[in-house]
Amino acid sequence: MKHIKKSAKLANVCYDIRGPVLQKAKQMEEEGHKIIKLNIGNLAAFGFDSPEEIQQDMIRNLPNAAGYTDSKGIFAARKAIMHYTQQKGIRGVTLEDIYVGNGVSELIVMAMNALLDAGDEVLVPAPDYPLWTAAISLSGGTPKHYLCDEAKGWLPDLDDIRSKINAKTRAIVIINPNNPTGALYPDDLLHEIIEIARQHHLIIYADEVYDKVLYEGEKHTSIASLSEDVLTITFNGLSKNYRSCGYRAGWLVVSGDKRHAKDYIEGLDMLASMRLCANAPGQHGIQTALGGYQSIDDLIKEGGRLRRQRDIAHQLITAIPGVSCVKPKAALYMFPKLDPKIYPIKNDQAFIAELLQEEKVLLVQGSGFNWPHPDHFRLVFLPHEDDLRDAIARVARFLENYRKRHNTTHLVAPAKA
Repeated sequence: MKHIKKSAKLANVCYDIRGPVLQKAKQMEEEGHKIIKLNIGNLAAFGFDSPEEIQQDMIRNLPNAAGYTDSKGIFAARKAIMHYTQQKGIRGVTLEDIYVGNGVSELIVMAMNALLDAGDEVLVPAPDYPLWTAAISLSGGTPKHYLCDEAKGWLPDLDDIRSKINAKTRAIVIINPNNPTGALYPDDLLHEIIEIARQHHLIIYADEVYDKVLYEGEKHTSIASLSEDVLTITFNGLSKNYRSCGYRAGWLVVSGDKRHAKDYIEGLDMLASMRLCANAPGQHGIQTALGGYQSIDDLIKEGGRLRRQRDIAHQLITAIPGVSCVKPKAALYMFPKLDPKIYPIKNDQAFIAELLQEEKVLLVQGSGFNWPHPDHFRLVFLPHEDDLRDAIARVARFLENYRKRHNTTHLVAPAKA
């Protein structure tokens, strides 16, 4: 029988957050092992419940949620999103500029499908959230990764961005707040990115799904509030700010200069209609979420659970010899670096698989976020404090054994008396 092969369009598509190492973890669980999973920002799995008022609104509206909705979403949800854009300082957004989707993930793919032809290029940060790279590749485009500078708090390297623009470049993606680094971009940097987009006629795609998960009083600026003369597509949703990942309620907002984008917007309309609509129950939670009590503020404030766990995780991970980490200003992750002199890693996926096998802790390697060197990994700091301490202690033990196996212990500076 002839072998059935996957599409060639998938050749450059990967999503290692749920990749081969996770499959190994599932196999180990079936064999009876308990795995500590620090690979994915699935808040409900760690006891972060969605706000009860969102649940109640969805339940009350279930009798009215059995039919298809408007392809762009129900009126109440889009009206609430429109008001939210006004609060963020984004001007000129109407109901017709808003598309509700089955989470931001669906909308990213839809936005790329509507834009790209074979050979088109899109600038994407490295490290990135890998769905962006995958969606560009699956849509026939070519992702071009610009570097973010760890020494400058993981901010995008503007010179590297400029060096990678050519006649095929259609757009630039920014992820702010950033996954996986936890970086938050200042206004002066956003203005520089807008100027680059303006000069080269690029669309700005802004992934802002963590815009409320901010620590130590940090403030988030939507780049769309600064880019009135540049076509800007902003993505957000309930998954992270409102701990509602499974409800799959996200949105896309078109703003800025839309005069020359009529054909592209027709493409978005067509794709939105083809998938009929986003799931209706999830849409009924949006108005209540955006207009109700912002319980995320209790989690990120001094003494709040997310703030506390971020601080503990950062303290513990940076106490390991040869490990450094920029402290995240936002989001749910940190992106530690392993000193390559002390940890001479050649294949970071194999390294993470070895950690899983020995210590039953699941992480994601840096290359899974399109980072070009095998010297980083992403750590999710969502487990309760005791579990977090246990997990990082296991990572520390594994790294100590790794140093011994590779005879690099002598490179570690002795602890100060």
